[in-house]
Amino acid sequence: MAHHRHRKPKGRPIDGWLIIDKPTGIGSTDVVAICKRAFQAQKCGHGGTLDPLATGVLPVAFGAATKTVPYVMDGTKQYRFTLRLGEARDSDDADGNVTGTREARPTDEQIRAALPAFIGDIMQVPPIFSAIKVAGERAYDLARAGEAVELAPRPARVDRFELIERPDADTAVFFVESGKGVYMRSLARDLAQSCGTLGHIAALRRLRVGPFLEQDAVPLARIQEAEPSTELLRPVTMALEDIPALPLTEAEAARLSFGQPVPLVELMGRIPREANPDGGLARAMAGGRLLGLARLEEGLVKPERWLEAAR
Repeated sequence: MAHHRHRKPKGRPIDGWLIIDKPTGIGSTDVVAICKRAFQAQKCGHGGTLDPLATGVLPVAFGAATKTVPYVMDGTKQYRFTLRLGEARDSDDADGNVTGTREARPTDEQIRAALPAFIGDIMQVPPIFSAIKVAGERAYDLARAGEAVELAPRPARVDRFELIERPDADTAVFFVESGKGVYMRSLARDLAQSCGTLGHIAALRRLRVGPFLEQDAVPLARIQEAEPSTELLRPVTMALEDIPALPLTEAEAARLSFGQPVPLVELMGRIPREANPDGGLARAMAGGRLLGLARLEEGLVKPERWLEAAR
């Protein structure tokens, strides 16, 4: 019956970002469900999964902000984690079952000596308890069903990896700054192995996702308690603050909005220095309004993602 197709979506049309400080013991999708219900929002998603064990920055996108999620997930992330030495777990964190123990405990010097091998562009085997698909099935579903899961190493980028504290022989605390798709559980597991022992993550906190910082995060309990104010929301454009801005005339903006590329030559003197002309992204701006994202390539500026709702 055709008339069902145009049914109005349930909830309020809200646009913006909510930076949640996720508590431990709850999954990212559960947090999104709580926020969606609390704000009675039509559309809601998140910018980068956190495991139930983990706490910290979980950006939640409402409405038009959901279109900018991929750009947030590409941003720099910062973490602090506690490595428990001498014990391996199937999930590579404290929520899993013990799969092995080892007596060896590395010194601080041995740990520091092992860190450089994990900095830069590295190859990393994801944890078997991850959302990666294996023959159409999620790896964690196969692992929970007791099946042997083999995951191929994949490229990852780690910019900083520092030992910041050594509370005792069994535990070490680290700070990590990384790019997209780096698994902290894999870093912890592999570092312990490279130091001649076993290990898993006992605690993990995310301190930053792109432009979203720990000090801006709102505790989830605050969203659950009373009817939350939309004043807690940050603008859709905040997700893109790390992307260089390209000022356009209204005529150029109109061309891009119709899907027509604009030659870079016409924009000489306006192209931001940080923008990479070889496939880099820029924020298309006209009269202080964010219109969307454009990609610079082959001597052209091409529309990448238009955000009509940002007007």
